[in-house]
Amino acid sequence: MFDSLTELLEKIYLGEDSTIEFKRELPERKELSDEMAAFANASGGVILIGVGDNGEIVGIDRESLARAEKTVVEKCQDSITPPVHIVTEKRRIDEKNVIKVDVSRSPFVHQSANGYFIRQGSTKREMTTEQLGRLLQNRSQVHRMAFDEQFVPNTHRDTLSKSLYQRFITPGVAEGEEENLLLKRRLLVKEGENYRASVAGVLMCHQKPDDVLYNSFIQAVYYNGVEKDANYQIDAKDFNGPLDRQIVDAFKFVQIYNRVSARKEIGRIERPQYSMRAVFEALVNAVVHRDYSKTGSKIRLFMFADRLELYSPGALGYTLTVEDLPYNQATRNELLARLLSETTLDEDLGAKVTRQHFLERRGEGVGIILNESERLSGKTPQYELFGEELRLTVFAAESLQRVAP
Repeated sequence: MFDSLTELLEKIYLGEDSTIEFKRELPERKELSDEMAAFANASGGVILIGVGDNGEIVGIDRESLARAEKTVVEKCQDSITPPVHIVTEKRRIDEKNVIKVDVSRSPFVHQSANGYFIRQGSTKREMTTEQLGRLLQNRSQVHRMAFDEQFVPNTHRDTLSKSLYQRFITPGVAEGEEENLLLKRRLLVKEGENYRASVAGVLMCHQKPDDVLYNSFIQAVYYNGVEKDANYQIDAKDFNGPLDRQIVDAFKFVQIYNRVSARKEIGRIERPQYSMRAVFEALVNAVVHRDYSKTGSKIRLFMFADRLELYSPGALGYTLTVEDLPYNQATRNELLARLLSETTLDEDLGAKVTRQHFLERRGEGVGIILNESERLSGKTPQYELFGEELRLTVFAAESLQRVAP
């Protein structure tokens, strides 16, 4: 909103209204979270930090600029439930620094630090019970749509990479027909007169989803020890690409550090620490079942000398419990699951994990993780729920050199 300098200067000259708010300096966290939620609950808007109430551009000194932006993104997001989608931008106006915070109209209703607010004219107002009820009712229709099918604010048709979305539509169609196919596959969603990329569209058809959906990547760390200790950290990588690429990159990371022991008897006997087939299933499950509405955390993979831990954001849905996982199947992101079930593995990786596609959709994933891993190590992997984060622990098989002949 107000992307060009000319538009922005015109809005500053005209003063605050239902679409723009001025802040002379960075407000207290609670006040700023109220302003952001109010815009999200209304039609969206812009907050300009470094501009006085009268439109005077006072600016922010360069030393404070990065800290102020970080506060806006991290601290204020923590004070709003659910977090709002914002885009921050450092701008130079009249040779002074300002921060432009673009808040999108949200499909959700947001509660900030001091309650439920909505933007009316040039001020924010706490919603009455009636207003809140109407807003919840109006936006409840969106909640019936799975989160991975909902639109991502501030995206458009070109957010989707053609080389990536062509995997999911009929090849060789005319340009105009492509748009209809993208809408049919829910990779694009129509919002009013605009076309927006869906959550699944961004995750599978954008080169760097984390640029659009915060924390939508896999973080992997290898420790040559049994604790999270920087002194024993050997390698750390962030895998940020389309979800299928993230899975492959994380798989290769584990493969590098999956030690294989050997013993020579009649022929050569080898034993890896981990079943790579089980690792692949675990990564696919984490990606498909994570809650992408929770932008405060990412999928995290930790490898230790004696175990592998995989954390996926989001509590279990559909009344599932940890004990149910080996027996029941419930997909949080049905569209993502469908897209991954159509995405073909390359021949080499397919042979290693004995499948053709990233997801076979037969509900066998957890069973493969448990059975393959227990066969190697003699220990059953553990699923544990910590608040709204699921952790899978897979124990490493002992080295054959330690086994008496």
